[in-house]
Amino acid sequence: MVMETIGPKAFIHLDRLRSNLWNIRRHIGERPLLCVVKANGYGHGAVPIAKTICHEPGVHLAVFSLDEAMELRRNSIENNILIFCRMQPEFVELAFKHDLTLNLSSLDDITYLKEFISRTGQSPRFHIKFDTGMTRLGVDVSDAETVFDDVASIEGINPEGVYSHFATADEGDISYAEYQLSQFKTAVKMAKSYNINFKYIHCSNSGSVLNLPQSYFNMVRVGMLLYGVAPSSEVTMDIPVEPVMSFCGSIVQLRRVPKGTQVSYGGVYSTDKETNIGVVQTGFADGFPRSWYEDGVVSYKGQQFKIAGRVCMDQLMVDFGDETPRIGDDVLFFGKKDLDHLPAERIAKSIGSTTYVLLTAIKGRTKYIYLK
Repeated sequence: MVMETIGPKAFIHLDRLRSNLWNIRRHIGERPLLCVVKANGYGHGAVPIAKTICHEPGVHLAVFSLDEAMELRRNSIENNILIFCRMQPEFVELAFKHDLTLNLSSLDDITYLKEFISRTGQSPRFHIKFDTGMTRLGVDVSDAETVFDDVASIEGINPEGVYSHFATADEGDISYAEYQLSQFKTAVKMAKSYNINFKYIHCSNSGSVLNLPQSYFNMVRVGMLLYGVAPSSEVTMDIPVEPVMSFCGSIVQLRRVPKGTQVSYGGVYSTDKETNIGVVQTGFADGFPRSWYEDGVVSYKGQQFKIAGRVCMDQLMVDFGDETPRIGDDVLFFGKKDLDHLPAERIAKSIGSTTYVLLTAIKGRTKYIYLK
C-alpha cells in the first residue's frame, strides 16, 4: 500500500518551467540562454530542473560551486556548465576532465591556468568576470588591460566568455545598472584590441531581462524569472511566466474552540469568535517563513485563511472560521495549484524579505513532487 504523503510538500510544475523558458526565449530572441540552477535550482531541485530543460535548444547551465557542477555531470547532464565561485588551483584539472567552465575573477587565477597549460598543454574553458560595481567577485575594470595582456600572452589558453553582474537591475531606478553596463562595454571593447574574441558575452540577470534590454549581448543569463517569480516588486513582469513551485502542507488536526482561545507560543493570537483551528504539519524547520504569521494567510480551496499565532518548528495553526476542511488535505503557502494562488512576491514584500530567500529556504522534511 502506498501511503499518502503527510507534511510539507513542494510541488514542482515542470510543464510551467518549459513554458517559462520558451516565453523568455520569445522575449530575448535566438540568443543562447544561460539558465542558473545554483542553490539546488533555487530550491526546486537542480537535477530535475536541469534534466527538464537540458535538451531545449541553446540552453547552457550555471551553478555556484564545483560540487553542484559535478552533481549535474554525475546525472548525465552534458550541457555547458559555468561555475560562478572563485577559482581554486585544484579545480582546474577537474574542470578540464569534466568539461566544466571556470570563472576567472582575479589576476591570481591566471597563474593557476598558466601552470596547468604549461604542464599539460591543455586549457579548461573559462569566462572572465569583471566587477563593474557589485564589489563582489570579479577583476576590477581598471585591471582589464593587465588581465587581457596576461591572457593574450599565454599560448593555448581558452577564454571562452566574459561577463559581469548587476547590483540594481531589478530596481525602479536603473541609473547605476546603466553605469555598470557602460563599464562592462569598455572592458569588452578593450579585449578586441588584444585580438581576444569571446564566444559568449553576457551581463544580464532576471532583473535586466525585464528592465534593461540593452544588456542582452549574445547570451542571456536568467535565474529567478525562469522559475516564474519576479526578482523584485520594482520591475514590470511583461513576460508571461507562472510559478514553478507550489509549497504546501497537510492539515492533520481540526478542533472547534470558543471565543478568546489563545493559539500557539506567547498567546499572541486569540480567537475573536467560536472558530475552527486547524493544525498544519509544516514549520519553520521546513522552510516556512516564520515572520509571515503576523499578517499571513494560507489558501485552501480558493479561499484565504489567517495563520493563527506564531509558527512552530514543525507545525503551524490556521483559523478556518466556519470552514470545515478535510483532514489530510493540503493548504497552499505560496505558488499556484488548482484553485489556490498565493504569490511568493506578496509574502516577500510583507515580511521585508526577497523571493530568493523564500524559495531557497525550502528544506527539512519537505517532500518534492515533480509534476510532468
